[in-house]
Amino acid sequence: MSIVLFRIDERLIHGQVVIGWGHQLRPDRYAVVDDDLADSAWEQDLYRLGAGTADVVFATTEDARGRLSEWRDDPLRTILLTRDVTTMGRLGAGGMLAGDRVNLGGLHHGPGRRELLTYLHLTAEDEDHLVKLAAEGVEVSAHDLPDAHRVPLETLLEG
Repeated sequence: MSIVLFRIDERLIHGQVVIGWGHQLRPDRYAVVDDDLADSAWEQDLYRLGAGTADVVFATTEDARGRLSEWRDDPLRTILLTRDVTTMGRLGAGGMLAGDRVNLGGLHHGPGRRELLTYLHLTAEDEDHLVKLAAEGVEVSAHDLPDAHRVPLETLLEG
């Protein structure tokens, strides 16, 4: 499997992903799944600046659903990123991510969000999407950096 990380992080490509995760996972490509960014060339250029030598592709959720098997079969090591839980939920709907792990990264404080960890704030709708992903066979957990303690979804939602 060449998708080495599925991550939800509102900052998408940034230092924690490129340095923290990138040094350990050595991605050749970042696949950014975001309906708005897929149509914004100038914003794409900004994100590419932070990706170092890795290739960066931008896709709508619908396009990404169609390309998942291609990315999985491709020898390029890929980190797939979404900005929000809703997008990852739409990407994985119908069991498209069954058997995969989804990492919850930086989702920060905002209206209607409750703090589950210092870097993780979710709405009730976010929680519902994650529970649905888990019910479809996705292992959902939070950890901001690769060496940090992984917190399973069940533990997050308990407290």
